Amino acid sequence: MLLFTGKGGVGKTSVAAATAVRVAGAGGRVLLTSTDPAHSLSDVLHVTLDDEPRSVTLPGDASGSLDAQQLDAQARLEARWDRVRDYLAAVLAWGGVGDVAAEELVTFPGLDELFALLDLREHVMAGDHDAVIVDCAPTAETLKLLALPDALRWYADRVLGPGRRIARAVAPLTRPLGVSGAPFPVPDDEVFDTVGEIHTQLSEVHALLTDTGRSSVRLVATPERLALAESSRMLTTLSLFGYGVDAVVVNRLLPDVVNDPYLARWKQRHTELLAEARATVAPVPVLTADLLDDEPIGAAALDHLGARLYVAHDPAAVLHDDAPVSLEVDDEIHRLRVRVPGADRDDVDLHRQGDDLLVKVAGVRRTIPLPATLRRRQVVGACVDDGVLTVRFAAIASTATGS
Repeated sequence: MLLFTGKGGVGKTSVAAATAVRVAGAGGRVLLTSTDPAHSLSDVLHVTLDDEPRSVTLPGDASGSLDAQQLDAQARLEARWDRVRDYLAAVLAWGGVGDVAAEELVTFPGLDELFALLDLREHVMAGDHDAVIVDCAPTAETLKLLALPDALRWYADRVLGPGRRIARAVAPLTRPLGVSGAPFPVPDDEVFDTVGEIHTQLSEVHALLTDTGRSSVRLVATPERLALAESSRMLTTLSLFGYGVDAVVVNRLLPDVVNDPYLARWKQRHTELLAEARATVAPVPVLTADLLDDEPIGAAALDHLGARLYVAHDPAAVLHDDAPVSLEVDDEIHRLRVRVPGADRDDVDLHRQGDDLLVKVAGVRRTIPLPATLRRRQVVGACVDDGVLTVRFAAIASTATGS
């Protein structure tokens, strides 16, 4: 699965679509889908798309197939979350919150897009396509989306076990304490079953997205300092959450044939920024595409863009496979390594809380559940070197502090 996000606006969608057209043209069976509420994919392909995959005509003698769809995230939310939402709304109403306000409060931001990811998992598991390519929402929204499986799994792990037992125990003890005089609404088995099913699916989605041999993220940015800086931060944050970024795409560079003196400063700036980007994100490869003489609309134009973008690369391959989180085990010291490209020592804060390691990098926080081999050990040191956070663990009875 390839996920495209970034600061590229419609350019991001064009790059995702161009990749899909090139993979399909080389013989792949491709599903191109969008979770971006801007619905730009239909415009870029110049076809009408809806919630069901639709076959897209490929240019020339393409030997593969391309299906495209605009996911209806709201429909996924209503199908999967209704029972839990109704219960949470009942709890808020019991506490005096009005129906309209309760409805708004129980739908977490980004939850609809999260259920769209669950749908993509089903496509991957079905095996009907060789590649699933996703045009995600812009950077900030995508980051929230990819962080949600981690966060919701954490809560579900703590609720599912004791929650059902507690609910059954307190049911006979509820009293009419609500503002309406009604008893406190206790969740029934259907609520817990729904949460349990979602929890299982989220675990599978998380495993798929963090499997750097099967899934990767490609960041798309225009050659502007702010856009590239955001891509660099996004790379750091995605690595922190265990997602692999296999390429950064810099789109709409001024081509060499442009020699107008008015644009000379812009060309120089593009050259400088491109060099900075390559140095900042290394060893992640940087792909480039020049500004075309017209908008790439339709499969033929997208194929042309893809050919320029993937001159030296296979668009279907994982272009950089480096596990963002890894564990090195030896007799004395175990080392947990987390890639945090672009971060230095002052950007990182961490501490241990029970079986979890709480890591904060440049204002972004992640809770990393520790594997069993580390839960029985204590943190004895940490450092950031060349974009890698290394946390050292020793046996509790040990005094080892080696690096």
